[in-house]
Amino acid sequence: MVARRQHTAAAWFALIAFALMGFFLQFRRAADAGRRRLSQYPARSVDLSFGRTTFVDAGDPGGEPVLAMHGMFGGIDQGYDIVRNHDYGYRIVAPSRFGYPGSDVRGDGTPADQAAANVELLDHLGIDTVFVLGASAGGTAAIRFALDHPERTKGLILVSSAMPYPEKPRDVPEYAGPPEFLCNAPALYLLSPFFPVAMSMPRSTIHTMFPVAERRRGVLLDASVGNPDMARNFEEYPIETLQVPVLVLQAKDDALAKYERAVEALPRFSQVDFVPFESGGHLLVGHSAEVTRAIADFIRPGDRRG
Repeated sequence: MVARRQHTAAAWFALIAFALMGFFLQFRRAADAGRRRLSQYPARSVDLSFGRTTFVDAGDPGGEPVLAMHGMFGGIDQGYDIVRNHDYGYRIVAPSRFGYPGSDVRGDGTPADQAAANVELLDHLGIDTVFVLGASAGGTAAIRFALDHPERTKGLILVSSAMPYPEKPRDVPEYAGPPEFLCNAPALYLLSPFFPVAMSMPRSTIHTMFPVAERRRGVLLDASVGNPDMARNFEEYPIETLQVPVLVLQAKDDALAKYERAVEALPRFSQVDFVPFESGGHLLVGHSAEVTRAIADFIRPGDRRG
């Protein structure tokens, strides 16, 4: 009997060790692939008064400039890909926001600071005006840019974005993001099978989040400073004063950027086009063609292609 129990325990130990080895090998392959993927983007860097900013400036040099503000766990890659996937000949300027790959943080790293840094970047590139796009957590920085620099803003595009509150909230979150202990590559990879249910994103999204270490500082800054900013400083977001056209794209089944929040915020915008989707989750999966047409019609009305 004792020998049988020992044999059973040894078998379970071997099974667990085999499973852990398989997990580690899959994780390492994914992490290495993510690092290689990020290195393939045509990144450039410039030292601004807010520190070093890394960015991509690609696409059609003569096309409409689109300044892309990526979401949490993003960077130059995410911002560039968001626009590239819906590109009708735009010039894509996609910086890593504060704390994300290749970009520093100086001072408090507020959305207002990010907007000012973006102006410096545009000045460096010789670009006067842009359409600014904000996705997910990048929406706060995009909205802040449009409010603070309307003379540089042709239009504001919010994709599955953080949205303004309809009125000043009673409870202001001190931290709005993933727990700090989860902001590492092994933990996120282990949790990735639950992405479809918990975050309405495909499991494969994890591959675009690697390398996590280079994004961690930006994630924690978003969670502690950027994401709570529209609640914490409600009076500093006078959305009603915006005189630029706004496009909002949002799925009803988005588990991260709530559809109801977007609908409640719409009346605060004086010029807004709203494109809702019944499904698609946070990444608007399955609606690439509709998103592309909506953005093209917004940027160049009456000049739809395809």
